[in-house]
Amino acid sequence: MAGLPGLAAGALLVSAPLEEDRAAEAFGRHVEAARDRLAAGPEGRFPEIQAWRRAFTALGVKATRYRCASESLLRRLRRDGDLPRVHPLVDVCNAVSAAYAVPVAALDTGKVDGDLEVRYATGNETYLTFGGEREHPAPGEITFADAAGNAHARRWTNRQSGLSAVTADTTTALIVTEALHDTAAADIARVTAALAGALGAGRVSVLTREAPGFPI
Repeated sequence: MAGLPGLAAGALLVSAPLEEDRAAEAFGRHVEAARDRLAAGPEGRFPEIQAWRRAFTALGVKATRYRCASESLLRRLRRDGDLPRVHPLVDVCNAVSAAYAVPVAALDTGKVDGDLEVRYATGNETYLTFGGEREHPAPGEITFADAAGNAHARRWTNRQSGLSAVTADTTTALIVTEALHDTAAADIARVTAALAGALGAGRVSVLTREAPGFPI
């Protein structure tokens, strides 16, 4: 995004379902790594989380009310001692997100209409909650928007849409990772490599300002 030159992002295209034993091993290994980090101090001290809080504040979003996805996962892990199990692919993405303190989104490509772009909302986009309610992001809010005007996220990395959530019917998923901290570029390369190894990704790309697209 303009004004955030430190942004680093990665994208992966993966097939579902995953081999369950492989997914379970990756989930356990990365959750344990996240626990180890939390043992040294709360997630609010992590540079990865602090960078997202600063970005949210700069965008006019109250960072301690609307937290980035990785911070929410770490808070839940610290509180409950574990992460919920939803779907093998989602579980692995959540565990890697917690281990690296970096937001990871998994979207069912079959539910994305045309190109998907991370951009400022116009106010006309429609966001479907997991409860089935429809919302309209305010103009200027950062969202993942497709060609049909579906908003696949609210407040950038705060909350994903139920429309493109990975389910038992998903055959192909787009995985997107984003980071803003000082070593974001190097860490995104590590995160995408970890996800590729765990998910058996068919295609992997670290996005740059010069090459911001990921053709599917």
